[in-house]
Amino acid sequence: MLKNVLIVGLGGFVGSIARYLAYVLIDKRFPSLYPVSTLSVNIIGSFILGIITGFLLKTNTTNDSLKLLLAVGFCGSFTTFSTFAYENLFFINQKLVSTALIYILISLILGLLAVFAGHWIGKTVL
Repeated sequence: MLKNVLIVGLGGFVGSIARYLAYVLIDKRFPSLYPVSTLSVNIIGSFILGIITGFLLKTNTTNDSLKLLLAVGFCGSFTTFSTFAYENLFFINQKLVSTALIYILISLILGLLAVFAGHWIGKTVL
């Protein structure tokens, strides 16, 4: 149990740093009405998770440590649903309901496409 907690923690450590760097490199340099860094990390994280799950399925790998490190730890801390939810609350409170709806739709559609594409790549290409 402790080993698994440490593995998730290691993945989470790297994922949260990557998330912060994405914020610094994207939102700080390219200010926008839309939270581009949140959208980017959620799409990229979905793609990475798809690759991981597709690859593990293809190789019939049941390596719990790898799943915990990459899927739970890294992807779990790199992506950010809570920030996404808060940003939509902010838009709605600012009476920018159409902006919130567009952001929700873009995030949902691109996130699903990314996880499907990543899963396909992990299953067929790698």
